[in-house]
Amino acid sequence: MKILAVCSTGLGSSFMTHLNIDKALKELGVTGVEVDHADLGSVGASSADAFFVGKDIAEAASGLGDVVVLDSLIDQNEIKTKVATALERHGVEVPA
Repeated sequence: MKILAVCSTGLGSSFMTHLNIDKALKELGVTGVEVDHADLGSVGASSADAFFVGKDIAEAASGLGDVVVLDSLIDQNEIKTKVATALERHGVEVPA
C-alpha cells in the first residue's frame, strides 16, 4: 500500500504530515507501507492508494480517490486513527 501526504506546494505541510504518518505506522506496528509527500498538481488517482490532505485543499483533492481529510496536521491522535482506518479499508492488517 502507498500513502501520499499532499499539500499545495509539496514542501512544508505535506512533509510534516508524511513524518506524522510514519510515526503513526510505527505506533500501530505496521510495516510494508510506503509513505511519501507531493504537491497537489503533480499527483493523480493512480499515484497512491490513499491521499492525506489538510481541509484547506480537500475540495481540490476530491477527485483523487481515497482522500483522507485531516482537521489538524499536527494532531497525532487524529492522524493515527485515520491512518488505521485507511489501512483497514485497503486490507492492511493492523496488529491488535
